[in-house]
Amino acid sequence: MASLNYHHLHYFWAVAKEGNLTRAAKRLHVSQSSLSVQVRQLEDQLGQQLFARNGRKLVLTEAGRIACSYAERIFSTGAELMVLFKSGERPRRELLRIGAVSTLSKNFQESFVEPLLREPDVGMVLQAGGLPDLLTRLANHTLDLVLTNTPVQADLQNPWRCRLIARQPVSVVGRRPPPAQGCRFPDVLAQQPLLLPGHSSEIRGALDVLAELHELPLNILAEVDDMAMLRLLARDNDALAVLPSVVVRDELHAGALHEYLIVPGLYEHFYAITVKRHYQHPLLKALLARSAQEVLHRQSGPGDGAAAGAG
Repeated sequence: MASLNYHHLHYFWAVAKEGNLTRAAKRLHVSQSSLSVQVRQLEDQLGQQLFARNGRKLVLTEAGRIACSYAERIFSTGAELMVLFKSGERPRRELLRIGAVSTLSKNFQESFVEPLLREPDVGMVLQAGGLPDLLTRLANHTLDLVLTNTPVQADLQNPWRCRLIARQPVSVVGRRPPPAQGCRFPDVLAQQPLLLPGHSSEIRGALDVLAELHELPLNILAEVDDMAMLRLLARDNDALAVLPSVVVRDELHAGALHEYLIVPGLYEHFYAITVKRHYQHPLLKALLARSAQEVLHRQSGPGDGAAAGAG
């Protein structure tokens, strides 16, 4: 049986990671035609088509995904071998690569990855971006997991596994304490200017439906896609903000913001997106096996004092 050509495999791996023949050729300092020939030779040796064209893009076939997972382990092991002989120490750290949509709550992300930060032999890469780009990287095996607040549907070309890992109530919060007599929904939304998520948000669509149902005109001061910016505006202005309490968990705990009420029936949903792989990252199972309460409540570390609630 002929031996695998690892030179061809490395070139294929580079194209899979880049998702683009031109960029991979530039990074490898070879011509695009030479790179294309070597990938084709690997396909001939394996007897499988590794890439398919989707318009002007190259996407991995099912065989390509399997080949890429093997290549990932092969070249990671090779890198460990180099470290072993250069430093005399055997690397033992597992690495998990997570992508998160840019608009996702930073507090939620911190809560989700917190178990990894307590493990001395675990490394983590956390990257932010738009959902289409993150899914491309997930398909190309440069990410192990994508966190998002938008569900995705699987198809034959993209066998996404979309798992609901938690949902968080949406609150009305403000920097001034609520009135002593309390607040009622929906009246509280008509009392002063509002800071709202942008129209791309699942929360905003549901809130608009509630406002229409109750014939409630909304006095909108600002619409903000980024939850971190919405948190800052809520903290620094007298307007009321409508957002998941997990976003302002620390401010609520410290008394910098106050919760007026929880909007009935309104939630933000958090999803974990993976793909079916021949080799699934061993750290994913433990992370995804946690309950929603465990995900939303960050554990306190040394010197932190009591753990802050999720709101």
